[in-house]
Amino acid sequence: MPPTLASLVRHPGLKLSVLAGEDRLETPVRWAHVSELADPVPYMDGGELLLITAMQIEADDPEEMSRYVRRLVGAGVVGLGFALGVKYAEVPPALAAAAKEEGLPLIGVPRPTPFIAISKAVSAAIAADQYRAVTAGFEAQRELTRAAIGAEGPTALLARLAAHLDGWAALYDASGSVVAAAPDWAARRAARLTADVERLRSRPGPASIVAGGGCAAGAAGAEPAEDTAVADRVELQSLGTGRRTRGVLAVGTGAPLGTAERYAVHSAVALLTLTTERSRALQDAEQRLGGAVLRMLLAGEPDHARAVAGRLYGGLLDAPFRMLVAEVPSGGGAGQQPHAAPSAADEAPTEAATTTSVGTAAGEAEACDPLATLIDIMEAAAARTGESVLVVPDGGRLIVLAPDGGAAVTACAEHARAVEGRRGTKARPRDRTAAAPSGDELVIGLSAPAGPIAAAAAYRQAEQALSVARRRGRMLVEHEQVAAGSVLPLLADDAVRAFADGMLRALHEHDATGRGDLVASLRAWLSRHGQWDAAAADLGVHRHTLRYRMRRVEEILGRSLDDPDVRMELWLALKATASGTSA
Repeated sequence: MPPTLASLVRHPGLKLSVLAGEDRLETPVRWAHVSELADPVPYMDGGELLLITAMQIEADDPEEMSRYVRRLVGAGVVGLGFALGVKYAEVPPALAAAAKEEGLPLIGVPRPTPFIAISKAVSAAIAADQYRAVTAGFEAQRELTRAAIGAEGPTALLARLAAHLDGWAALYDASGSVVAAAPDWAARRAARLTADVERLRSRPGPASIVAGGGCAAGAAGAEPAEDTAVADRVELQSLGTGRRTRGVLAVGTGAPLGTAERYAVHSAVALLTLTTERSRALQDAEQRLGGAVLRMLLAGEPDHARAVAGRLYGGLLDAPFRMLVAEVPSGGGAGQQPHAAPSAADEAPTEAATTTSVGTAAGEAEACDPLATLIDIMEAAAARTGESVLVVPDGGRLIVLAPDGGAAVTACAEHARAVEGRRGTKARPRDRTAAAPSGDELVIGLSAPAGPIAAAAAYRQAEQALSVARRRGRMLVEHEQVAAGSVLPLLADDAVRAFADGMLRALHEHDATGRGDLVASLRAWLSRHGQWDAAAADLGVHRHTLRYRMRRVEEILGRSLDDPDVRMELWLALKATASGTSA
């Protein structure tokens, strides 16, 4: 610990005596400073032992000494050293009384002891304390490193760190979930900090915030967090080498961190970053491997895909999996054309294919990137249960293979429900006037369970579900839901409406001249499946009038109503234009 007034008084070479403030000698001394100014306060920084001979002050004046000592205490001076036998043989009673009144320790310095000796003693004690802190920090770094490379990895590291800090430590993954804590009870404390963790994850790294007591004494650049109703002091540190947060380390202590503790925390941040950040070479290798496995599966070569996947992805191909296709709409939404499935001749995706390790999302996307967020959520969920997940970024979209019924698929569905709940678009089909999707939206298509031999079919199912998700304004649609509901919302497409308008334009132009209501007659006749009497009754006309109108429809369109394809196209055109009129 740093030097104190008590340690200086006990120093055998200084022979100091205590004249006042005996109960405050354990106060740390940051420096020893000599000043004969009548008002040295502007030059004080707080924590100093001020040394004087009283050459420039009226030490016999009670009022002057009262003001002088009061100013020193207000500036944070922790002690006053008075030279005996220089101007005054003893400490003037006025100064001693003022020191006792303000509770300022007053130290007598004998004539043989020069002020420089006291300054050297303080400097040496500070240097020794710093050396001890550095040594303790290096020892903590060695212990943490041994723990990090051991079998238990981050769990053992957190236990060592908590013991060194005499507090607790917790690790959050890229999605903000607690993955490890030490001691065990700290998991409950860490779970209450999820809001603060989310705030930290939303900022580009490196970043930190402080929660709980002692916020003012936090690390440089740290921002106080919201959870200030607790007794301990918590520091949250982001993990990762880029701007995107790969995880968060939380440490809780009863007081602000000292130098040795700060060294230990910084070492833990570095070691945990190494465990969450893989080398670029490994990412490139997994990128090529993941892309190759996917292309082989889609090309109908499951045996080759399994051989190439090896231990990294092999377990994923031994049980039913789901294929997921996700993308951020670029403004067209329902009018976008589906991507073609990657073929064996395609080049590997340009971004990293990833497995279940926390923080292995492709690229350095910002935390607000919805695709990167989805990767983090699915990988974190898979990591907690030991699942294998194949993630392949493909241009502006994402292709994922995940175990059917596993944690990754469940986490994806929960994330979609949460997002839809926030933006209020759950089960709301996009109408004709709906705005184009904003850049932070995401649409996901999920296939039915499949095996390696049916991977190509699963990809088509995911594409179909993705297309329906775009048209329905949903974030996630599973293939089982594609046939659910009505086909009519699928007509809310500009191309379909353009076709319908063109097909019925001649009939609308005819009706606009007042020469008959051919469009309404056609709708009634089709709705009654060609039953003349029922359709005529709906229109309130004679059946011969309706027959005449249907012959006029055939003449104007140049198509026969006996053709079932023509009747189908006309009915869909009528429904499409009706939905556009009501939109």
